[in-house]
Amino acid sequence: MRAMRTMLMVGIAALAVIGFSPVFAFHTGGVAECAGCHSMHGATGTPLLQKADASSTCLNCHEVAGLVTPSSYHISTNAADMPNGIPPAQLTPGGDFGWVKKTYTYVLRGASTTDNGYTHGHNIVASDFGYLADPTNTTAPGGTMSSADLSCVSCHDPHSRNRRLNDGSVVEPSRNPGQTYAPIFSSGSYSTSPIPPVGLSVGVYRLLGGASYVPFDNTAFPGVPAAVTPATYNRSEASTQTRTAYGWGVNPYTSWGNWCGTCHTDMHIGGNIHPVDQTLPSTITANYNAYLMTGNLMGTNTTSFSSLVPFAEGTSTFATLASHALNNDTYLNGPTASTDRILCLSCHRAHASAWEYALRWNPENEFLTMADATGVAVYPGNNQVGSTPDNKTLNTQTQVSRGYSVAEMTAAYYQRPATKFAPYQRQLCNKCHIQD
Repeated sequence: MRAMRTMLMVGIAALAVIGFSPVFAFHTGGVAECAGCHSMHGATGTPLLQKADASSTCLNCHEVAGLVTPSSYHISTNAADMPNGIPPAQLTPGGDFGWVKKTYTYVLRGASTTDNGYTHGHNIVASDFGYLADPTNTTAPGGTMSSADLSCVSCHDPHSRNRRLNDGSVVEPSRNPGQTYAPIFSSGSYSTSPIPPVGLSVGVYRLLGGASYVPFDNTAFPGVPAAVTPATYNRSEASTQTRTAYGWGVNPYTSWGNWCGTCHTDMHIGGNIHPVDQTLPSTITANYNAYLMTGNLMGTNTTSFSSLVPFAEGTSTFATLASHALNNDTYLNGPTASTDRILCLSCHRAHASAWEYALRWNPENEFLTMADATGVAVYPGNNQVGSTPDNKTLNTQTQVSRGYSVAEMTAAYYQRPATKFAPYQRQLCNKCHIQD
């Protein structure tokens, strides 16, 4: 009987991963199975956690040793599966935390240079999985939250009370005696998520903390932001892109900038800081829609979207966002002036990336690609072969490759072939600003 029950649970989990309906995934939009995270009599961490700390408890499911291909809800690659030259495997929109363990040392202009892994994203503390606090930033950049306290549940609420109702409103019941509220029956994160019937509800995007969720020092989030992702989202973008449809903070949602600003307050204060949450002016919108790559401004407003430079649409309506959250390139519309907006995630990934500050592209060199002797775009790498058009050996171009292998460089761009870019592609700030 026990073996049969185990097989049944494995089968249900498999259905949840591959997207069959009905789906009863572990979280299902709200508080999950208590025993999945807590142990009544064999706890390792507090409060009665199955692992040493909150993030380790999360990674007990969200990281699997030996998993070397992108797979559903996994957001971290085991250290043993990404030795030198081998990239982290997971390709979720938020990125793979494994990149914060990848440190690169190389010779740049005659001097030894090190790019430390801890600069590559959020340094969650997960002691059972080798994740340690940021050794440089004792508090969140631009804020006061202690880096030693950063965990998965700093952003995600594992007991989430936030829910979307039949009429599209988002509520957060207090669960105090003397009231009723609509039970959560499904996730609200996916393009395939149902519209809840009257009397029921679905969860909010990724169980993100809402107005009553306090990540630190009695500072609560301003609400939940709006977004929808395809049901299949952890995947290579070699052929088609994975589009997460980010929404604008129309009531009852908050903006992404305000939400991130809960911990990174000073990043949004002052006149010498890149705008966030602002509507895109017509010039920037025209640039985005025209720019396909360095030297190619032949894009249109229906062909220009890039998941490496996403934007927030001027709506929080689930049905609209769900219709745009695709992974088959059938909806590549770019932004609309005066309604769509720049958000923190236009440039950064939420978890980690191959690059400093969790940026979506390499900010540390003018080129993202180079060219082989025939002028075809190639990724630089310490194991690249061949020569450039000016007869420089490709594998010696450390100012561009920064010690990465070709496999790591390719994974950094979610398996896009280098030919998706121009030869000598410049940084993707140009998607909006066209200075190349």
